[in-house]
Amino acid sequence: MPVYLDHAATTPITGTALAAFTQHLSRSGNPSSLHGSGRRARIVVEESREKIAVAGGAHRSEIIFTSGGTEANNLAVKGLYWARRAADPARRRILCSSVEHHAVQDTVEWLASHEGADIVWLPVDAHGVVSIEALEHEIEADPGNVALVSVMWANNEVGAVQPIHDVVELAHRHGIPVHSDAVQAFGTIPVNFADSGLDTMAVSAHKIGGPVGVGALFVGRSVSLTPTQHGGGQERDVRSGTLDTAGIAAFAAAAEFAALNLTQEANRLVELRDSLIEAVQRAIPEAILRGPLEQGDYAKRLPGNAHFTFPGCEGDSLLFVLDMAGVESSTGSACTAGVPRPSHVLLAMGLTESEARGAQRFSLGHTSTSSDVDALVAVLPGAYASARKAGMAGHVSTIQTAGTISRAGNVSGTMRQGEK
Repeated sequence: MPVYLDHAATTPITGTALAAFTQHLSRSGNPSSLHGSGRRARIVVEESREKIAVAGGAHRSEIIFTSGGTEANNLAVKGLYWARRAADPARRRILCSSVEHHAVQDTVEWLASHEGADIVWLPVDAHGVVSIEALEHEIEADPGNVALVSVMWANNEVGAVQPIHDVVELAHRHGIPVHSDAVQAFGTIPVNFADSGLDTMAVSAHKIGGPVGVGALFVGRSVSLTPTQHGGGQERDVRSGTLDTAGIAAFAAAAEFAALNLTQEANRLVELRDSLIEAVQRAIPEAILRGPLEQGDYAKRLPGNAHFTFPGCEGDSLLFVLDMAGVESSTGSACTAGVPRPSHVLLAMGLTESEARGAQRFSLGHTSTSSDVDALVAVLPGAYASARKAGMAGHVSTIQTAGTISRAGNVSGTMRQGEK
């Protein structure tokens, strides 16, 4: 079995979530139907809504079910922008952190291209934390033309936890709504929608041990959103579409389990994360940790996130060598048509393109153990040496890179060592 160190991308479904999923998959009934099967499905949905609300510190009426984090982010950003612009056409400026996930970044760029939005990308420091000073400057320059602010709760690549409470306080002084992509944070670190003061917040099931294909948007009860799709009027007429009863039940089971075990699991992952960071730095002294870090703490960095740049090699090359050695990780960078590109997050943090190309993210989750860290460290030196032989392969396709790597050096011997 491979060593899985890509939990930030998706994490294995938990036993409680799988049990709930399979139980309700075998039952029929549309939650919008009025007959017995429909009413039973509706009860499951509403009980699940309550569990997710409790896990996220919200009222049950503030939960809008979606197909996942991407849809939730699209609904929030577009819905807030259209509603604010309809109330006042001057509100066209969107203040957005420069390290957002593409689900937010691309949505904002689409609004600029098609709906006349003006984007202000808020800078971040060298650790990936958004500048509160820059946000304050942009708001006070002209608060009347700001449609919304969007700052993620925690960054998916370098794990930086953002100062959400400060962001909300600044924006709300001028009546400006704030959205946060909390997909990486929810169920991993303490997240309380009510305490945060956020207007909208996106979460996803498959990041916390639920199934792929279901998520939610937390929407404050006084918040006005323009729907992005229309139909049967489900979910407060904000998100029409037949609800996925089985997926929602599994999502709720995963959320409830994560909330009950959050502190214990976060502390376990922090200890494991810190040991991984130390082990990688001993094995590869040239490796540079990216993102904030205070050992033993998850207030500034996600507990399961360890992100490095490895000088002299392409991140994709290192990924392929590690994969062949039985360790699955991620570069965190965008890859279009087989051409690796440097991460916009790392570039926003001030790295050069060459530095950003050497990125590798190791992310831990509920199935991770110390043996996973040992397996990584056993194969990493050989993998790094082989990836460096392949060089900065930005001008060859990932398929060609993989072929080059597979023929380089002593990878096969390294793989066998890691399999012990």
